[in-house]
Amino acid sequence: MADGPERSLPSAGLCSFLQDGEGFSPLDSSSGAAVQPFPRSPKLQRKAARGPQLSQELLSQRLEELEAEKTKTDAHIQSLKKRKADLSRSTEVMKHQVQEHFENMHRVLKQDQQAVLDSLDLDLKQTRTRLDQILKDWLKHQEQVVRSSGSILAALKQTPSEGQEEVVSPKRPDASEERIKLDIQRFEKLQRSLSFISKQLKIQLQRKTLLLDSWPTVIDRQTSHSQILVTPEGRGAAFSAAPRGVPEHPLRFDKVCCALGSAPITAGLSYWEVDVRCCSGWAVGVAYSSLQRKGADKGAPLGRNRNSWCMELKNRNLSAWHNDRHMACQGSGRSLPRRVGVKVNYDKGQLTFYDADKMAVLHSFSAALTPVFDRAHHQFTEPLHPAVRFLNPAQNQSWPNHLELCYSL
Repeated sequence: MADGPERSLPSAGLCSFLQDGEGFSPLDSSSGAAVQPFPRSPKLQRKAARGPQLSQELLSQRLEELEAEKTKTDAHIQSLKKRKADLSRSTEVMKHQVQEHFENMHRVLKQDQQAVLDSLDLDLKQTRTRLDQILKDWLKHQEQVVRSSGSILAALKQTPSEGQEEVVSPKRPDASEERIKLDIQRFEKLQRSLSFISKQLKIQLQRKTLLLDSWPTVIDRQTSHSQILVTPEGRGAAFSAAPRGVPEHPLRFDKVCCALGSAPITAGLSYWEVDVRCCSGWAVGVAYSSLQRKGADKGAPLGRNRNSWCMELKNRNLSAWHNDRHMACQGSGRSLPRRVGVKVNYDKGQLTFYDADKMAVLHSFSAALTPVFDRAHHQFTEPLHPAVRFLNPAQNQSWPNHLELCYSL
């Protein structure tokens, strides 16, 4: 029992150590002495020594990268400035070339104008020459009449007459005199010809503007109906009474005699024409890639669904179709179009059909202009393909023959 208290008390040496304060540094900052941290390990010391050197290397590397980036940026800026200057020069060259073309056209027009005016002057000169000759004859006859009248007056006054009395026969206008005049019929033909040329020039200038956005597509052989024969260059399509031997394709039309263009339209302006003069029943238009290809219900024919738009000629009746609704079109006067122009403004959701020979609008599909059709569906949502279809003609007509895609003058 006597050993217990002795174990619980600290030894005299430990107490003396604590009382003297040796072995620990006081944490009181008021003492003015700096607190010394524990010494770092050799590894940490080496890492700390390398730290500033690595930072300098990284900064130098970063500086080199920035200088290289600045050099590349400067070069690219210079390239853009050069392109900008080149654009201006190229535009000036193109404007000069266009101006030369129009000046040549003006020169040809002026030459033709002068030639026509010279022709009219020559006609006038020839007509006046003939009239002058006839007038000269009549003046001569007038002189003879005056002299004869003088002789008779002298005889009546019983004045001796000098010489023998001149006998003057009556002169009557020749029938040919009436035909001596400007050729009015020829002039009227000239007027009609100039009017036609002027109208055609206006049409071709308007057509030229559309052809700047021509869409050189070809017919997709893999998906066209088996009774459609495609020409080697891919622009012409002819109906064949007998189906051609073609492999099965999941996107081939099997019931509707239809064909699509291979290149889809996804943005911007596009224009092409379809020569329909060798076809008695046709549909020309555009269709989404998702147009139904199998069967003959309303999901497949052009214009009978929400996936296609078309201009259609059946039994000599022209009409515009979309979503199984149609509107009769009068065409350009009484004549039916020989070429159908198709203009697509994909971004604005506009589709316009023209009589390409007269540049007359047959019909325009637009949300703002066609209340008969579904307005909400006139923002195109899928790629569009040019589309053509052969229609069954009337019983007394033979099957239609040929259609051709055109996209140049």
